[in-house]
Amino acid sequence: MFNIGSSEFMLIAFAALLLFGGKKLPELARGLGRGIREFKDASDDVKREIHRNINTVDEPEQKATEISADKSQIK
Repeated sequence: MFNIGSSEFMLIAFAALLLFGGKKLPELARGLGRGIREFKDASDDVKREIHRNINTVDEPEQKATEISADKSQIK
């Protein structure tokens, strides 16, 4: 994802441990996880709403096509 190696990751983890301490890091990680989950849920809701609106726009077009096909069969 970010193309960081194990040594760079260890350096970042060590700096975070020094800055925030051992007790604060789990709280920060938990908050970050909740934020990411809420963002993902919100983006899924937006995707669902877009697909629902696309489907409702397509339905009248399909019904119009079906009606015209039925009319041609009746003649």
